[in-house]
Amino acid sequence: MGYLSPPPSPQPVVVYKDVGGLVSDYESQTELYRRENREVRLHECRSACTLALSLPNVCVYPDAQVKFHQAYNAITREVDLGVSSKLFDSYPATVRARLGDLTRQYKVLGGRELIALGVRNCQQDDRVIVAARKAPPAPAGTAANPLGEFAGRVRVAVAGALAGQGDGTSARITLPDRSAVAPPPPRPSTEVRFVVAPLPPHRPAFLTAREEQQPRDAAAPLDPAGFAPGLIAGAQPMLRADRFSQPPSLQAAARRNPARAGG
Repeated sequence: MGYLSPPPSPQPVVVYKDVGGLVSDYESQTELYRRENREVRLHECRSACTLALSLPNVCVYPDAQVKFHQAYNAITREVDLGVSSKLFDSYPATVRARLGDLTRQYKVLGGRELIALGVRNCQQDDRVIVAARKAPPAPAGTAANPLGEFAGRVRVAVAGALAGQGDGTSARITLPDRSAVAPPPPRPSTEVRFVVAPLPPHRPAFLTAREEQQPRDAAAPLDPAGFAPGLIAGAQPMLRADRFSQPPSLQAAARRNPARAGG
């Protein structure tokens, strides 16, 4: 990020590397930062960017590099003594004393040297950290730790005994009440259970009796008419026997053996 391309206000302007440019542009930007009281942090800053040292809210990092030189005309390349004098006068008195003057060649001051000259350190931390005597309460919704509470009570009791605190009686250490702790949920059973499957139904008795009376030769072709189930004893047919005609194969079998085709 450069000196002329700041982030939205009021965020600090962090100059990572700025090689300079027209002094008039940097003068306008410096006055804007001065009115806004913007903080400017320098890493590497050259040429006209060194005007940042005139701001009251400027700081440098310890590893920063700030490079100074005389201003010159961009067209003729000749040194402009008036602009160079204006640049030099904008620096703090300690920095001017350290530089002596400006030359055409760079004069480089490191961050640690500028900090020693009075420029603020960007990494300086002015906050004071105070250790809390009492531990902060646990966030809502967190599970209690009985062992941690018991260990804390042991430490307090031992510290009190060693320091001679109390009325001479020994400190009491009580175990935490675990009756309120809910038992863990039962784990799902992984046992394999075997179930006896029911047997298939028995073969009807009338079919078994018919096969015992008229055993079929396994080598003989299957005769559909010979294995047609007969009527149950005492039953009445729902339709007349002549209601439907027999298939051609059964009709041919009936012509060959009329005694078996009846019924």
